Amino acid sequence: MFKLAHFSDVHLGPLPGVSYRDLISKRITGYINWHRTRRDSYHDGVISAIVEDMRANAPDHVALTGDLTNLALDKEIAAARQWLEKLPFETDHVSVIPGNHDAYVPGAHDKACRAWAPWMTGDGMSLGAHRDTFPYLRVRENTAFIGISSARATAPFVAAGFFEQAQASRVASVLDETGKQGLFRVVMIHHPPVRGATGAHKRLFGIRRFQKMIAEHGAELVLHGHTHLATTSWIASPAGAHTVPVVGVPAGGQSHEEGRTPAQYNLFEIGGSPGAWSVQLQRRGITGPATRVETVKREQLFGEGAKRP
Repeated sequence: MFKLAHFSDVHLGPLPGVSYRDLISKRITGYINWHRTRRDSYHDGVISAIVEDMRANAPDHVALTGDLTNLALDKEIAAARQWLEKLPFETDHVSVIPGNHDAYVPGAHDKACRAWAPWMTGDGMSLGAHRDTFPYLRVRENTAFIGISSARATAPFVAAGFFEQAQASRVASVLDETGKQGLFRVVMIHHPPVRGATGAHKRLFGIRRFQKMIAEHGAELVLHGHTHLATTSWIASPAGAHTVPVVGVPAGGQSHEEGRTPAQYNLFEIGGSPGAWSVQLQRRGITGPATRVETVKREQLFGEGAKRP
């Protein structure tokens, strides 16, 4: 049984000192938003509780699907690397992809990738990450982790993602290769590749391309963040049926607050073999004002008792 933990959107704080020069960009809107909403609702104690519960459940691998930062300031990117180094997991047992907040302004995406390269470099590749190194591939036991970047700097009030043909072609090749090896393929992308998952200004451009790729080349599981919601959707596989689960997760640092889903992480137990996979999802998270982490919900994605549309 392979245990996989998935969390996202930790939005590490507090914000470091911000200069007027930093704010002469889209960052001014993010800075205002931080002080209006995130400053009081995201707490290091919540993130620490989530990570500690994760450690106690001893996952074989951890997937972090983006938005480690808020404004992608240089100091935030450096602080996120220090936080990654302190996680209670071996570096090669944690796979990270960037989110839209990590690519908040032009140039930030590749700065984040360089700083976090040990956690987003594929097996057998020289240590280094930038826009053109996605997708990356890591194989752990019988599970393949395929990291995609949908992050790009956008205009103010826009948090959209992009999945373009060049990356889709590279991902398709990786899916074919790992499929032939009989691996359980986990695709990680920050923006949800399903329609209606979020507003138009936050959507993924390239949803049709992504779903067509999966329908033609296959995958067993798609993980995403971005929406800050606990969701399970289904998209088509090469068999034509809607049998590929697309699983989202609430923000990893969100406190228990009215109107917002408090922090959770996903814990998957993956067993079986090609054609006969067994996957149980346990959603664990904050359930009250205290930072105690409990099981919120269980879902059977593959195997006996699985429910699909």
